[in-house]
Amino acid sequence: MVGAIPVGYVVARILGVDIRRRGSGNIGATNVLRTAGWMPALATLFGDIAKGYVATWIGSHAGAEPAWAGAAAILAVAGNCWPVFLRFRGGKGVATALGAFLRVTPWALIPAAVVFASLIASFRFVSLASLCAVVGLPLAILALGYPAALALAGLAVAAIVIARHHANIERLLAGTEARFGERAPISATGAPPAASGPR
Repeated sequence: MVGAIPVGYVVARILGVDIRRRGSGNIGATNVLRTAGWMPALATLFGDIAKGYVATWIGSHAGAEPAWAGAAAILAVAGNCWPVFLRFRGGKGVATALGAFLRVTPWALIPAAVVFASLIASFRFVSLASLCAVVGLPLAILALGYPAALALAGLAVAAIVIARHHANIERLLAGTEARFGERAPISATGAPPAASGPR
């Protein structure tokens, strides 16, 4: 339920915008940036990170074993991606995953952050940078000696994030994915723009 709090939707609604009908239709920070600006996007980013952190903190207090925190991380990301408050139409889980693993495997986020920043600087595709960072996360968790349960949680979260990026992957392969700072190439419905002029 904590993960399902639709931060981007709430932030945009305060500004009088239904983020689901703008840009890509996603409620995450990238689409908020494209449609509402930097400050709302930062509020969305930090809100999504915070809810991942809080959800995992709650899970870690449910039991001492690492599996509890790992399960909480998975559930927080799933809640973000399929929020009950928005009829299961949510974000893509990256910022919530960041907050969740910041709580339980903070050192493993350093190589993931390096990968993310390098790819953003080189190619300016947020989706590509996010996918590569999340794929490397479970490997970093294992390499740094964190419990295997947390690595499995990282693997499950990576699978969710990859699944949620299926449309981005298709656009990356087709060469139509928007770069960082550009507007989304399609509408929220995925339909092509209406033809101009008389019918």
